[in-house]
Amino acid sequence: MLPIETASAFLLASVVLALVPGPDNIFVLTQSALQGRGAGLTVVLGLCTGLIVHTTAVALGVAVIFQASATAFTALKLLGGGYLLYLAWQAFRTASTTITPSRSGGLGLKTLYLRGIIMNVTNPKVSIFFLAFLPQFADPGRGSLSSQIMALGGLFIIATLLVFGSIALLAGWLGGWLNRSAGAQRVMNWIAGAVFVGLALKLVTTERE
Repeated sequence: MLPIETASAFLLASVVLALVPGPDNIFVLTQSALQGRGAGLTVVLGLCTGLIVHTTAVALGVAVIFQASATAFTALKLLGGGYLLYLAWQAFRTASTTITPSRSGGLGLKTLYLRGIIMNVTNPKVSIFFLAFLPQFADPGRGSLSSQIMALGGLFIIATLLVFGSIALLAGWLGGWLNRSAGAQRVMNWIAGAVFVGLALKLVTTERE
């Protein structure tokens, strides 16, 4: 059981970290602006599902593999980078087609949810970050470290839901306003494509610390 002081400090730190611009919250912002707040919130749920995977990996010690093995780290980041380039291609292709303000062009919620999971799980830096961050708030004297890690991961997910959910709602409102214009929709898709390319390059050039 985590002491209230430890849980509060960890939750506050997690909120601050979630507010720092990064691949995940930028991903939420672009998808919400393009597809609407419902789509953005679905992506957030996918990202949080990915965080469950990373938390479990740390609790079971699997994350150590990505910290110790250059091959595993490189393979996963290349997979993630390739997926981001695929999303960029889709965005550019949509921007180059004729768009009318009444056309939704929205993706299914299942697709968006899976996008969030893949975006998060294929970033090995998240596992390594969790491996460095979560144990700092765990104490062997309080019982099972694995249980504490899972509890801390749960708190991090709550912080992510609060912050990313707010981003999704705000960006969704802004996107809904911009989507009244076909030209604005094209611009948003080109911007989204450029963002995905930038995130892909950032991911594939990331080095282990």
